[in-house]
Amino acid sequence: MKSTFDEFITDNPKQKKMFDQEYEEFLLSEFIIQKMEEEHLSVRSLAKKADVSPTVIQKLRNSETAENITYSTFLSVIKSLGYRMILERYPSSETKILQK
Repeated sequence: MKSTFDEFITDNPKQKKMFDQEYEEFLLSEFIIQKMEEEHLSVRSLAKKADVSPTVIQKLRNSETAENITYSTFLSVIKSLGYRMILERYPSSETKILQK
């Protein structure tokens, strides 16, 4: 028996695409929060380290407002935490699902 969530995702490719996108955004926000906690960084200290305003860090911590952050600003914050962005190609089966 399928759960309501499984039916929602498997029976509606559009909903799955939206869910996957929102989940990835959530993971990025959680990554920022986790790294800040591990390194004992406040919003202000990370903002200073990344040379951005504290408002930017607050937006990144909230996946709903993070979409308003530019790519270069996001990279600046990631770099200040000691990370870099690496792109990975989706397996062809996932690419077909995302295009629907």
